[in-house]
Amino acid sequence: MLTAFARAFKTPDLRKKLFFTLGIIVLYRLGAHIPVPGVSYENVQTCVDQASKGNNSLFGLVNMFSGGALLQITIFALGIMPYITASIILQLLTVVIPRLEALKKEGQSGQAKITQYTRYLTVALAILQGTGLVATARSGALFSGCPVADQIVPNQSMFTTVVMVITMTAGTAAVMWLGELITDRGIGNGMSILMFISIAASFPGALWAIKTSGKLADGWIEFATVILIGFVMVALVVFVEQAQRRIPVQYAKRMIGRRSYGGTSTYIPLKVNQAGVIPVIFASSLLYIPALIVQFSNSTAGWATWIQDHFVKGDHPYYMATYFLLIVFFAFFYVAISFNPEEVADNMKKYGGFVPGIRAGRPTAEYLSYVLNRITWPGSLYLGLIALVPTMALAGFGGANQNFPFGGTSILIIVGVGLETVKQIESQLQQRNYEGFLR
Repeated sequence: MLTAFARAFKTPDLRKKLFFTLGIIVLYRLGAHIPVPGVSYENVQTCVDQASKGNNSLFGLVNMFSGGALLQITIFALGIMPYITASIILQLLTVVIPRLEALKKEGQSGQAKITQYTRYLTVALAILQGTGLVATARSGALFSGCPVADQIVPNQSMFTTVVMVITMTAGTAAVMWLGELITDRGIGNGMSILMFISIAASFPGALWAIKTSGKLADGWIEFATVILIGFVMVALVVFVEQAQRRIPVQYAKRMIGRRSYGGTSTYIPLKVNQAGVIPVIFASSLLYIPALIVQFSNSTAGWATWIQDHFVKGDHPYYMATYFLLIVFFAFFYVAISFNPEEVADNMKKYGGFVPGIRAGRPTAEYLSYVLNRITWPGSLYLGLIALVPTMALAGFGGANQNFPFGGTSILIIVGVGLETVKQIESQLQQRNYEGFLR
């Protein structure tokens, strides 16, 4: 593997792509540390330090996706989240709106149009989220309990608010542009790479916070336990993410003139985790809604106290049970809208393909649906366990919260993006040397 790395940097065009990607990453991390105009940097740092010691920020998950830029209120505070949300919304609307479904079937031109719609929706969501973030910072609700939380934005005039929203929206557009540059001229999927970097950037600080807050042997036992659990989880995620059920497909031989076509064998790869990390993101976002309602309502009613006790901290049994059930539900939901067995069966029938022992057409669609449901069950349970195991295992170490570095969402994204990037580098190496990372 080290030889392959050296060979990658010795190949001129591949070396340019790697250095270009590294340069974009440096720019992205630089923008994540430049404060938005109108923000008191000293007060922000005071509240961030206090929040990191308490480690109970309501915005911890979103802050992780922005690489810590959200709570710092920088120009890249919104990060890549508006683009991810817009992409998910467009993907869901493709199933509902016939126009988008027709564009999806048009190939490259239709996909370019959907990408343009995604950009417009990203900017709109950035304006909405930026306005919400500025309003939250002005009210002091961004850092509940911080004595200078209401002084983060000293000048609360309309002009300052508009400038802050425009700055963060422009930052989101810049992040989207940087991601597309990586996709076009660098290595890997640009948006995934930026998300990978955002999550990885929070690892050192989170690990050191666990060490400093630990009580056994000055925190080193907790630190070593977290590292060990992280390695075990990475190995498990790699194993399951690579697992797939291969449906054999045989194409009938056809004679067109003097040439023979077809007669080949291939397979349809159905991954055990067909939904990826999307169900975890959906479930986490949905569980943030009750906590947000309580925080902004400032109510002392019984229902608000009950939500505060049961659905704000991630170590309560009610929270964990609801989180697990939502992940299972969204796993089946997303697989149902992203993989259409009838469409796959019709395409196979059109080109003379069939599954051995299964008639073409509707029986093939029913068979694919049956197999997909069977493998989605272990995939959804795996997602739920990955999301909950760190919380349950480290409840005694004070790490049972959504800021835990080896949480389900972060590990799934880190491993998934890492595997895909390595595969792309490997494929480019094989074009020249016929050897790569995996042998």
